[in-house]
Amino acid sequence: MNKTNPLVSIGLPVYNAEQYLEEALDSILAQTFEDFELIISDNGSTDNTEAICWSYARRDQRLRYFRNATNQGAAWNFNRVFELARGKYFKWTAHDDLYTPAYLARLVEVFEQAPASVVLCYPKTTLIDKDGNPLRIYDDRLDLRDALPHQRLLHFFRNVVLCNAVYGLIRPEALRQTRRLEKFVGADVILLTELAMLGQFWEIPEPLFLRRRHPQASGAAARTYLDVAVWFDPSNRRHHDVYPANRWFIEYLRSIKNSPISGWEKLLCARVFFWEWYLKRNWRNIGGEWKIALKHLLRLQKQPWEKTPATAAALQFK
Repeated sequence: MNKTNPLVSIGLPVYNAEQYLEEALDSILAQTFEDFELIISDNGSTDNTEAICWSYARRDQRLRYFRNATNQGAAWNFNRVFELARGKYFKWTAHDDLYTPAYLARLVEVFEQAPASVVLCYPKTTLIDKDGNPLRIYDDRLDLRDALPHQRLLHFFRNVVLCNAVYGLIRPEALRQTRRLEKFVGADVILLTELAMLGQFWEIPEPLFLRRRHPQASGAAARTYLDVAVWFDPSNRRHHDVYPANRWFIEYLRSIKNSPISGWEKLLCARVFFWEWYLKRNWRNIGGEWKIALKHLLRLQKQPWEKTPATAAALQFK
């Protein structure tokens, strides 16, 4: 293994991850492909996470452990591990997910033979429960081999649900051309959108990724929208955006505008977005959010102005 420039960098952002962390680390370090570094960025955990990380770092020199003084949110931490990466390929991983031993070997084998147009390679996913028992094979259907950005975007919008592909193997040079993970709910979907416009996604048919579904997971149904917003960025306790559809509308258009593709392809991508995402799926959600916002404004107009936390919060629709 090349200690300075490993072929693969794996980024693991953690915060109070003791419940599943050891199992996840064992899964990564047991890979048959060994030329990788594992970068752990700890967001100031208050449980046993730090002790676990140091214990593993002392036993395996491929593990690089960094600790932040305070919790700066998942978005910051996900981007931090990428900034620290030195490998030819990069992947994110979560503290509660697992991999079969052949995961890295298989993805590297495919990527090393793939053309430069491929920016992301990922396997099929097995969903597992909190105890690691298999639930079902999940079909992402994000094998985006179309030649043109708007064709890949069409396929993406028609199929994306879970964002398992974000945990695939990625070309760092492509990831650097995106905004990476922004500090709002759904930023992982926006990131995949930007990558899809840059190049192809290849899906490996074997279910090599085991994604754990449990009540404490970041996107679990048991968590509120605000819970997930705070997970992305702790400052959202004060400034969380309660109108996600309108936020996503703006962010998708921003991604298309800023993508390093031709002007003609940007127009075609915008047309795909308006038809597939807005008209087919989300125009009612966006209209509903505007209706709620209007009700807030009308309610305020009927009351005398008072500069109180309550009225200030209502004005910002928070």
